[in-house]
Amino acid sequence: MSIYRACGKRLFDLVASATLLILFAPLLATLALLVRVFLGAPILFRQVRSGKNRQAFTILKFRTMTNAVDAEGKLLPDGQRLTRLGRFLRATSVDELPELWNVLRGDMSLVGPRPLLRQYDAYYTERELRRFDFLPGITGWAQINGRNELAWDQRLECDVVYVERCSFWFDIKILCFTVVKVLRRDNVHVDADQAETAMDEERRQRAAVI
Repeated sequence: MSIYRACGKRLFDLVASATLLILFAPLLATLALLVRVFLGAPILFRQVRSGKNRQAFTILKFRTMTNAVDAEGKLLPDGQRLTRLGRFLRATSVDELPELWNVLRGDMSLVGPRPLLRQYDAYYTERELRRFDFLPGITGWAQINGRNELAWDQRLECDVVYVERCSFWFDIKILCFTVVKVLRRDNVHVDADQAETAMDEERRQRAAVI
């Protein structure tokens, strides 16, 4: 294992995430205020995801949906609860900024496989399980190679490719391309139901085969 993989990557994450949290502090405070005023409390969305070695952790994002319910008191579909502010936060990817705290805590890395819901843990192939050898990332190889345009099997293959190729310069390349794609808003969908529905369908099909 390279020195970067062994300890350099974590050191880079610590320095970079601490620096970015300081630099983005005014923006984070402004976004938190907007979310509080227009969406209410809580300001942060918390969800349990699978991290390195499939250990559970709580991912942090800015909240993008309301708590609107139907006549029976059940939450409305995600797409109906996604507000204009929420769409803006997702389209610009700034809803992901609180994940810098996850990086600082050691739950995540700046670059790595995106953390997914734990309900999918049973459906990965032996090769795809390699994605859990590394800390999950805020961005990754899949995010700069199609992002939401990729089928889930392609995204997971990108995760494995990242694990195989991980190096300092590979991470720098991914981070640079991520900034460009975020600024251009490439391959971004803000339909709250679409991504998880597609994932559920593909995982159910895989489960049927398994």
